[in-house]
Amino acid sequence: MDIIKQFKALSDPTRMRLLNILNRFELNVNEIVSIVDMIQSGVSRHLKILLEAGLLKSRKDGSFIYYSANGTEATRELIHLACTQVSDDPLYVQDLNRAEQSLTLRKNRTKRFFRTVAPQWDRLKKEVLGEFNLNDRIKARISPGNCIADLGCGTGELLHSLMDIDAKSFIGVDASPEMLEQARVKLPDISSLELRLGEVENLPMRDQEVDLAVMSMVLYHLVEPERSFQEIFRVLKPGGRFILADFLSHNMEEIKEVIGGAWLGFSPNQINDWGRANGMNVTDSEIFPVENGLTISLYSLIKEKR
Repeated sequence: MDIIKQFKALSDPTRMRLLNILNRFELNVNEIVSIVDMIQSGVSRHLKILLEAGLLKSRKDGSFIYYSANGTEATRELIHLACTQVSDDPLYVQDLNRAEQSLTLRKNRTKRFFRTVAPQWDRLKKEVLGEFNLNDRIKARISPGNCIADLGCGTGELLHSLMDIDAKSFIGVDASPEMLEQARVKLPDISSLELRLGEVENLPMRDQEVDLAVMSMVLYHLVEPERSFQEIFRVLKPGGRFILADFLSHNMEEIKEVIGGAWLGFSPNQINDWGRANGMNVTDSEIFPVENGLTISLYSLIKEKR
């Protein structure tokens, strides 16, 4: 029986530590080893047991495998119960703090990258997209609305192309002050447009503030991509729409040398799963081949009215 295998997996203190960490964060083996201060072979053995028990799931991204808790209907309550029991234990609290620090290191690498490339970002992006006009494809999916938000707006290139849409207000959000400075130069100084500094995983926006959110070629840069779906659900009005463009899964690590990124794209199943888990359903999608053998996926999602 699966439940017997799961209880056996949880009977080991180290495996309980790993599950508690991976219930909050998606991490690779090197990061996990650093957090729990154990040798890699030992960590890998414990991860294998948790995977076989159905308590963890894994996904490959380039040369790395990332692990997280397998929060399916069959395991969610057991994982929640187990992790709740250790939530106040100093060792488990320390583990989570160290995991948070590990993610901060990832975020800092992204910030350093954009600090360097901000003035050349539009040119670098064109090296990858070629003549394909992604902004026009996104714009074709947008109807007039009260408030439109571009999340991870970068230099404001997409926002600029949306300014003739009939909307009461536009919001651009980006985590890089250097990119926002480029956007301020490019975009008109009008009262209906506001630029805000903040992370997509922790949006500087009110609950249910926007009718439509757009995130174009941003998800692959995010340290916690699924968390952005939680935030987008929060800021969207019921029935609001989310338009997402990003790379389809690929294995070309070298592309990170040109335009950075934490991930090598995403599969349709990942986007569908993250959407459903956070109250949004994919209504349609398209794929577009671009330069260097890469493919762009474009999705429309809608927030459930609840």
